[in-house]
Amino acid sequence: MKFATAQRHPSQPPIWSVLCAALFAGIATLHAAAPTPEQIEFFENKIRPLLSDHCYECHSAKSKSIKGGLKMDTRDGLLKGGDTGPAIVPGDTEKSLLIKAVRYTKPDLQMPPKNKRLASEQIAALETWVKMGAPDPRSTSPSTSNSQPSSAGKHWAFQPIHPPALPVVKNKRWAQSPIDAFVLAKLEAAKLDPSPATDKRTLIRRATFDLTGLPPTPAEADAFLADKSPGAYAKVIDRLLASPRYGERWARHWLDVARYGDVKGYIGVGVERRYPYSYTYRDYVIRAFNEDLPFDRFIHEQLAADQLNLGEDKRPLAAMGFLTLGRRFINNQEEIIDDRIDVTTRGLMGLTVTCARCHDHKYDPIPTKDYYSLYGVFASSIEPTDLPLIAKPAENASYESFEKELKVREAVVNKFREERAAQITSDLRAPAKIAEYLLAAHDAAKLDDGALRELAKQRELRPYFIERWRAFVGDTAKSHHPILGPWHGLVTLRANDFTNKTAAVLAPFTNAAPIKPVNPLVARAFATPPTSLKEAAQRYGALLGKTAPAEPTADKDEEALRQLLRAKANPLDAPIADFEKFVGRDDRNKLVILQKKVEEWKINSPNAPARAHSLADAPTPTEPVVFVRGNAGNRGPQVPRQFLEVIAGAERKPFVKGSGRLEMAQSITSTNNPLTARVIVNRIWMHHFGQGFVRTPSDFGLRADPPSHPELLDHLAQSFMAEGWSLKKLHRTIMLSATYQQASDDRADAVLKDSNNLLLWKKNRHRLEFEAMRDSLLFVSGQLDLTMGGKPVELTKDPFPVRRAVYAYIDRQNLPGLFRTFDFANPDTHSPMRFSTTVPQQALFWMNSALTTQQARHLAVRPELTSLGTDDAKVRWVYATLYQRIPTADEMKDARQFLQAAAAATPTSTNATGTAAISSMPSAWEQLVHVLLMANEFAFVD
Repeated sequence: MKFATAQRHPSQPPIWSVLCAALFAGIATLHAAAPTPEQIEFFENKIRPLLSDHCYECHSAKSKSIKGGLKMDTRDGLLKGGDTGPAIVPGDTEKSLLIKAVRYTKPDLQMPPKNKRLASEQIAALETWVKMGAPDPRSTSPSTSNSQPSSAGKHWAFQPIHPPALPVVKNKRWAQSPIDAFVLAKLEAAKLDPSPATDKRTLIRRATFDLTGLPPTPAEADAFLADKSPGAYAKVIDRLLASPRYGERWARHWLDVARYGDVKGYIGVGVERRYPYSYTYRDYVIRAFNEDLPFDRFIHEQLAADQLNLGEDKRPLAAMGFLTLGRRFINNQEEIIDDRIDVTTRGLMGLTVTCARCHDHKYDPIPTKDYYSLYGVFASSIEPTDLPLIAKPAENASYESFEKELKVREAVVNKFREERAAQITSDLRAPAKIAEYLLAAHDAAKLDDGALRELAKQRELRPYFIERWRAFVGDTAKSHHPILGPWHGLVTLRANDFTNKTAAVLAPFTNAAPIKPVNPLVARAFATPPTSLKEAAQRYGALLGKTAPAEPTADKDEEALRQLLRAKANPLDAPIADFEKFVGRDDRNKLVILQKKVEEWKINSPNAPARAHSLADAPTPTEPVVFVRGNAGNRGPQVPRQFLEVIAGAERKPFVKGSGRLEMAQSITSTNNPLTARVIVNRIWMHHFGQGFVRTPSDFGLRADPPSHPELLDHLAQSFMAEGWSLKKLHRTIMLSATYQQASDDRADAVLKDSNNLLLWKKNRHRLEFEAMRDSLLFVSGQLDLTMGGKPVELTKDPFPVRRAVYAYIDRQNLPGLFRTFDFANPDTHSPMRFSTTVPQQALFWMNSALTTQQARHLAVRPELTSLGTDDAKVRWVYATLYQRIPTADEMKDARQFLQAAAAATPTSTNATGTAAISSMPSAWEQLVHVLLMANEFAFVD
């Protein structure tokens, strides 16, 4: 088949050039748009430090000579480029010279130089940045200072919360609460009226979905409609807050904040990726919401439950899953701690503290030193190897069977560790190995960790034992040592001094009347001076290796030598807990396989008792130092473990109790901290109204928009703290307001003045998120299993589980496509709020998925429906169940016609006996309820 070719006038540009122009115009628009807070965070955490460390030396205003005419310290410099053209084309990695240069695909275009080539993850970060449009908050001229603007401390979010006076309003009849007074004052100033109250059917549907994530039953709706008492609506709110479904609904909102997942992410091949007891944190959150645990206590338990007086009930230990259930970054501790700082500071206080990891925060008053003060808190906290029990095991045959198999699998792991460790230390007692490590300990005396590892690699030694030898030799050098005394003298000689100064150095140890007596066997070994330090090390190796047997010897001189490598804390006395630190990759891989079998048993056995992924303080707290430019190998000044200066003030005191986690938690919930109450109040308001007073719920810093109703935010925050940090009281206050009870209809006059409804002149209509839509589908079909708690279930596998979606198995590494289609929160990182998209795949799921068709079938055969006598009665029941209302006359007419047409179109057949056979096609009623389930009214709440 040939396509017709249109003729164009010679003056017309070819169509591809027009398209390219449009494309680049779109890219230019993308670049011109202000970066979002998430994009700024990505740039500050991943891109700016990379450019600063690897590019600015040759390509910035401070460079001695700007190579290639390219400046990379401003966004305009990157876009303008150098002698070879623009360094980046936002949105297009293949046309960006910077990406080509760091990939090393062309010999004549390679940046940085080969000896400084970027790591693969750094290249990937640059590619991601360019693909997202290269968002860049830097100004057109390079910054000359890292200091924050002088106005930073005056920013509204850092100011104390003072109860504002209630405003005077004209429409006093409408305002039912202080909330209404603050909202109405803004509306009246804009010459707008609030919307009228919505009808009771809409109100109970709105309230029930908001608090439970499920629709009201027809009976609940009818009871509310029939209740004419003044307190009817308040009784509905109290009933919903008392329902166990409330905790399940609002726990899911919090799990987004906590970046909850059941999987660690990628941590290597063959490793068990699943957290065996992740579900205990989710169950803790549900219980905390249902019991209305005061929010300040909720924070204390999530950060430091191990340091609280819990009494007999150890379940709150599971609260520390808030910190421990994040992504594991291939077990990179620096990244794990950074993630914990982020979820704590953004999740609880709306502060982007991790932007200060590599440099002082560019916008907020958070210096790098404050970041590393918090880093020290988390670096001083460890995860116990044996996770604590939070529920008493059942004393029955099933539990005994579980314990028996667990001990068998653990014994295999322990046997491998012990036997391999014994073999390694036995090998290291060989004379040649003793000599090699003794010499390496001297050569590594002043090396940092990275250089020590490189030395070990070159000499094919284990860096862990070089470090132990180095520490051991250093300790013995503090005073005269009867065995290593000669060694301490010899290491002071330079290589060319061994020919003429060795005898003088050894004389105090080997003379007939030694000034510094040494073991006679050592004196005999060094009666003839060695010609090099290497030879001296070999003599020690021969001495110590010869006297290294496990059993004591009768000769006291030989026994003294034997004890050097046998006594407690000798350089080969490696704790078995350090096994992974001193073995090689092959041994670690074998251990991983054995440990995976233990973890699989804990995860898969239904008889495994619940445990908590908790934390405990390290025996010795870490004294943190600043990592210059975020590089752990470039250590800067030491800093104390303490709270943020912008909140605690310049006179803050360092933490003194262990790691400082509890003191940090108490600082976060202090009434002197203006952020915590504001942030949680804003989050709760956002989930009720679709948007918060502050539209960046996890960023209250200088880059955030100011709150739409600052006085109302402070009023609610102050009341929240004064009333015991009760979330249920906060819900009740918000939902009983006239503001919440407004209708959601648009009004032309209001839309013209406030199209985004920032002034709250109506209640926003919103679509249910994935969990509420799925749970509602199962609820109306009569299939929803309301069993609470327990291990997660995989929602996307047929036969589909019918538990609530809050109990879903969350695989952060392989999140199901269904979850992504319906805008599920990214569990890799803290999620302030969910995006809301409308894509064809969503409609296709409701039309064609096996889950939807199965529930339509279940709904069509519910006894409550089939027992009704007429089609009209059945249609009314379906509408009441799905929409909590009766159908209109037109809807009733349409339903009758649909049923008749569907029945006529459904094929029938008979079997060999002449009786009707069951058709594979859905019945007319199945088709009707399926259509009604796909309607917007089922998925949207007014």
